Amino acid sequence: MNELLALSAPLLVTAFSWEGSAISWLEIVALLLALAMVVCNLRVNPIGWPLAIASSGLYGLLFLHSKLYGEAALQLVFIVLGAWGWWQWLRGTAEGARLQVRTLAPRQRWATLALTLAAWPLLGATLARITDSDVPYLDALPTVGSLTGQYLLGRKWVDNWPVWVAVNIVSVLLFAVKGLWLTALLYALFALLALLGWRAWARMLPTARPNA
Repeated sequence: MNELLALSAPLLVTAFSWEGSAISWLEIVALLLALAMVVCNLRVNPIGWPLAIASSGLYGLLFLHSKLYGEAALQLVFIVLGAWGWWQWLRGTAEGARLQVRTLAPRQRWATLALTLAAWPLLGATLARITDSDVPYLDALPTVGSLTGQYLLGRKWVDNWPVWVAVNIVSVLLFAVKGLWLTALLYALFALLALLGWRAWARMLPTARPNA
């Protein structure tokens, strides 16, 4: 890890300062890619997935330098899930056709919420024990929530959007605590875009009947 941090250090050259915090070119490029990815997701455009993979790689480096190990590890998972989600959107049905936007049944929603909340303290305790993170539980909450949201997004369940609203709100607090103000601003915008995505995808549902 130390070697990776040393190799990626030149990417953290300061572009400008804001509120006393240095904003790197790495953070700017990652932000632009992430915004483009969300716009593609809103439009149900599969090009969002390769954009997500590139953005996750850059954010992984940024979070490593900020000692946000849960978020950094999450970016690696996002890269894998990005490739999986890309395939799911294009060939995710039993017939190998494109998935359609659909919604979870109420029982599935409660089960998803319960699993996510159960994983949160487990990951938080793990980060507290094996890393030098100063915000292990605050780091863990959006991490497990993001995994839930990414899975639901990959399977085109409209329920991914309320998950992202919650994840992005908590992430704003997390990044503000760490002084990553540009990223905090991005996640505030993500929360608003997630609300728009929720509304847009709900309109695409063929019927009100849940589809697992």
